[in-house]
Amino acid sequence: MQMQKVLYVGLDVHKVSISATVAEGGRDGDINYVGAIPNTPLAVSKLAKGLAKRGRLEFCYEAGAFGYGLYRQLTSLGHGCAVVATSMIPRKPGDRIKTDRRDSQRLAVLHRSGDLTRVWVPDEQHEAMRDLTRSRIDAVMHLMRARQQLFAFLLRHGRSYAAGKHWTQRHRSWLAGQTFDQPTHQIVFQDYLEAVWSAQDRRDQLAGRITAEIPQWSMGPLVEALRALRGLDYSSASTFVAAIGDLGRFENPRQLMAYVGLVPSEQSSGDRIRRGGITKTGNGEARRMLIEAAWSYRYPPRVAKEKAEIIVRLPKPVRDIAWKAQLRLCRRYRALSAAGKRPTVVVAAIARELAGFIWAIGQEVMPAAP
Repeated sequence: MQMQKVLYVGLDVHKVSISATVAEGGRDGDINYVGAIPNTPLAVSKLAKGLAKRGRLEFCYEAGAFGYGLYRQLTSLGHGCAVVATSMIPRKPGDRIKTDRRDSQRLAVLHRSGDLTRVWVPDEQHEAMRDLTRSRIDAVMHLMRARQQLFAFLLRHGRSYAAGKHWTQRHRSWLAGQTFDQPTHQIVFQDYLEAVWSAQDRRDQLAGRITAEIPQWSMGPLVEALRALRGLDYSSASTFVAAIGDLGRFENPRQLMAYVGLVPSEQSSGDRIRRGGITKTGNGEARRMLIEAAWSYRYPPRVAKEKAEIIVRLPKPVRDIAWKAQLRLCRRYRALSAAGKRPTVVVAAIARELAGFIWAIGQEVMPAAP
C-alpha cells in the first residue's frame, strides 16, 4: 500500500493577505510558492481543499496578533496545523532580504525539517479568560498613569501629602479638600481626580468578573489551589494560569522556570564561563506575577487568617506543598539578603523557586474537563 504524500505548508499571515508555500516531504522535496490569498475563511478553505488533492497537509504559521482562529479552522477541516514561536525561528545572520514569499518558504522548509517550536494553543474558554486577565492588567496600568498625572499636577502647584500613605481614607479626605484660586485649575484637578476614580472602578469590576468566571473555567481548580501559596490571590493566580496554560506539558519544574524567563543567562566558551541576569524570555505577565508574589516572602513564615480560610478547603498534599514553600522561601530570602545580594536579585531567585512549587501543585491538581 502506497503511503500518502505529506505536504508542509508555510503561511505568512497578514491582516489582508496570506502568502503560502508548499514543501513536499523528504529532504529534496520540491518547494513551490502557491501565492497570496485573501485573509478570509472562504479563501483559506479553498486553498486547503485544492492542496488536499495532492496529499496530507501540515500547515504552520507564526504566533502573533491574529490569534488562533486560523489554527481552529484548519484543524476543524481535518488538517494538521502548528502555531510556532516567532522568537524561536532559526534565522541566517547574512540573510538581509525579507519578503512575504521568502518568509512562507522558510516556514515550510523549517516545518518539514522539524526545526520549529510549537506554542501551546488554548481552547476558546481559556483564551477568553486570558483576554479578561489582560484587560485587568490594562486597567491597573491605566490607574497607575491616572494617579501619576494627578500627583504631577498637584506637585506643580506645591501640593504634597506628607501625613501618611496615599489612597487611604485620610488621603482621600485630603484630596477632597483641595481648592484652587483659578477656576480653570479646579476644573483640571477634578478631571484628573475623576479619571482616577473611574480607572479604579474599572479595575475592581474586572477583578470581580474574574472571580465570578473562575468556577466555570476548566483551570478553576488549579487557580483555587495556587491561592494556598503566599503572595497569590484570585487576580494573580488567574493571570498566571491564563498566561501559562496547562502545567502538565512541563516535564519538570526547570522547564517552567525557563519558560517564564527566570533562569540565568549564560555565554560560555572554552575555559571561560560567564553568567548574566535572568533571560526574561517567555511570558512577561506570568513572570511579573511571580516577582510580585516573591516580595511577600521577606516576612517570617505564617498563615494569615484570610489565607487559612482558603487553605482549609484544599487537599492535604496542596496544603503541605504551600507550607513547605513558605518555610523554604522565607529562609532562602533571609539567607540571600544576609549574603549581601541586591533585593532585586533575591526576589528573582525566590520567584524562580516559587515557580517550582507552582509546578508541584500543578501535578496534584488536574484541570477540569473544558
